[in-house]
Amino acid sequence: MPAPLPPAIEVSRLVKSYAGMTAVDDISFTVARGEVLGFLGPNGAGKSTTMRILTGYLPATSGSVSICGYPVATQPDEIKRRVGYMPENNPLPGDMRVSEYLYFRGRLKEVHRRKLGPRLDEVLELCDLKRVRHSIIGRLSKGYRQRVGIAEAILAEPPVIIMDEPTIGLDPHQILIVRDLFAGLRGRMTVIISSHILAEIEVTCDRVLILNRGRVVAQGAPAALRREILGLTTYRLEIAGDAARLTALLVAFDPMLRVARQEEPDADGFRKVTLTTERAEELGEPLLRALLSQNLRVRALSRAQPTLEDLFLAATRRSWDTVDKK
Repeated sequence: MPAPLPPAIEVSRLVKSYAGMTAVDDISFTVARGEVLGFLGPNGAGKSTTMRILTGYLPATSGSVSICGYPVATQPDEIKRRVGYMPENNPLPGDMRVSEYLYFRGRLKEVHRRKLGPRLDEVLELCDLKRVRHSIIGRLSKGYRQRVGIAEAILAEPPVIIMDEPTIGLDPHQILIVRDLFAGLRGRMTVIISSHILAEIEVTCDRVLILNRGRVVAQGAPAALRREILGLTTYRLEIAGDAARLTALLVAFDPMLRVARQEEPDADGFRKVTLTTERAEELGEPLLRALLSQNLRVRALSRAQPTLEDLFLAATRRSWDTVDKK
């Protein structure tokens, strides 16, 4: 039986220091083959530094990184063949045409001449660049230049793609194109995406890793992290009637269901109430029946799904609180 393949990316005890300042502080993680990982963190958290180390552009102070089983520190040529990298401020040549630049980069990436033409057409189609293939890069908009960078990163079909803020400068239509592109790469290539557009990360990625102050403060699938970090399930209710009756009904319905916040009634007598519970199961329908059975007027009842932004803020806030208590 053949030995199992190593993970696409394996990071162990990684540290990077600059003149006494630690930018990456003893982090470890793995990324499975074909997985799409969202790399999150506030400015200065160490995301871009970690990505540069993964690609071999920056040496680590200590620790180890391997890509598809090859150590980054000692086999840089093998790493370059296996990684497509798009930095945040991608330095594209302003005087070259799009197709000319991509052809040039394809030859540097050792794509065979016979395959390069068809692959170039495929990538231009995937990144919606066919209409500007003969345009000079320096005259393109920010959005088009971003897509040229994405096209260059995936051109040689490397097993690992690392992109730092790939959707910066894109309009909503272009973001959808990039989202579909990443969805098409899932399972075929391993992708790490760093972005401040958290809604895009949530839609695009299988798993997220959150950094703060150079440390990993949370990692996992968004649904699992919601349970781990946020814990409580939240319901939003718009109701008219006696507040005391509502409190008594909730105690009888489920002692774990509590009123976290309620607003003053509006002109029609309805007030907004936020309920929380530690229960993960769906309570909406039985709760609605219980409220209506007591002749309480209900205008709306919904389960609030915390966003990735809520999760990101809670994870980074928790890490700041831990540091402050030391």
